[in-house]
Amino acid sequence: MSEPILVVERISKQVQDSTGQLTILHDITFKLEPQQSVAIVGASGSGKSTLLSILAGLDVPTGGTMRLAGHDLFALSEDARAALRARHIGFVFQNFQLLGHLTALENVMLPLELMGLDGARDRARAMLERVGLGARLGHVPKLLSGGEQQRVALARAFVVQPAVLMADEPTGSLDAATGERVMDLMFELNREQGTTLVLVTHDMAIARLCSRQLRLEAGALVHDSALDLAA
Repeated sequence: MSEPILVVERISKQVQDSTGQLTILHDITFKLEPQQSVAIVGASGSGKSTLLSILAGLDVPTGGTMRLAGHDLFALSEDARAALRARHIGFVFQNFQLLGHLTALENVMLPLELMGLDGARDRARAMLERVGLGARLGHVPKLLSGGEQQRVALARAFVVQPAVLMADEPTGSLDAATGERVMDLMFELNREQGTTLVLVTHDMAIARLCSRQLRLEAGALVHDSALDLAA
């Protein structure tokens, strides 16, 4: 059996506000296997996006540990954590997070160039053609529709062939029909590359497309559908 790609053990997150200490996440524990698709669901304010940020190493927990591809993520320096994240994780955000002064091709080339990989232009061009944007290579984001911008974001995420793709409400800025097409494309690319998909969503129709659902309530993991299958 292969090793888990992500091992999360007793992750907690507290912050201080005007009323004192606020617990955002409490004692979260689970493992994710390679090529698994997982939806993190829950009401607004349940801690979904905070958990995703910690899984990505973008935020640091107050307590607990996490291993990514065998590495203790929070035992690393910030620079080492960023390097590990660049090698193993791709991101797709609700608001696309494209650089407005770069063309679609340049946006997709950027992570390849930052990693010092050869053939960035050809690889980025091929990935944009794969997502149906071969005729939009020279367009900056403001000249693209929302659906096209999210497809550029998908191309940018998948072009580095990440072990894990993390997506935070990827259809939140799109209309229903466009969102459905984007999600179909995301799952197609995920199957093609054998990526582990971690998806934050409030949409249970999207969550049910994943092989596993983790439900958060008030910062606690209250349901893991994988346990239902194991019972």
